[in-house]
Amino acid sequence: MKHIIALAALTFTAGCAVSADADAQTMAEDQAALSAELSNFRPSGPPMSCVSLRNLRGNRSAGEGAIIFDGLSGRKWVNRPPAGCPELRAGRALKLQVSGGRLCRGDIVSVYDPLTNVSSGSCGLGDFEPYQRQRR
Repeated sequence: MKHIIALAALTFTAGCAVSADADAQTMAEDQAALSAELSNFRPSGPPMSCVSLRNLRGNRSAGEGAIIFDGLSGRKWVNRPPAGCPELRAGRALKLQVSGGRLCRGDIVSVYDPLTNVSSGSCGLGDFEPYQRQRR
C-alpha cells in the first residue's frame, strides 16, 4: 500500500513539473508574439483605465496574456486581462458589450467564433497600455 501511495505522489509531482514546463513555454511564446507585434512601437504614456471606442479600430490576441487593440494615428493599446484570455486565439473574436462608448478595466468581453457565432468564454479586461509607432 505504501508503494502505491508513493507511486501516486511521484506521478502527481512529475505531472506538475511537465505542466509547469508547458506553462513556461506558452508564456515565452506569448511574450515573443507580443514583442514582435510591438517591435516598431514604444510606450507612450501611463496605463489608462478606459479608452474611447471611437479610438479603436480592431483587436487581436497576442497569446493568452494580452490583447492588442489597434487605434488611430499609429497607436496601439495593449490590454493584459488579469486572469488571461485563453479562449481568444486565431479564428476567434471579441464581442464588446459596453455602455457609454468606452471600454474600461473590469469590463467583461465575450470570446466567440465569428463563423458559427458560438461563444467560447469571456475575459475581464485590465488597464490599457498605450504604444505609439516609432518614427524612422
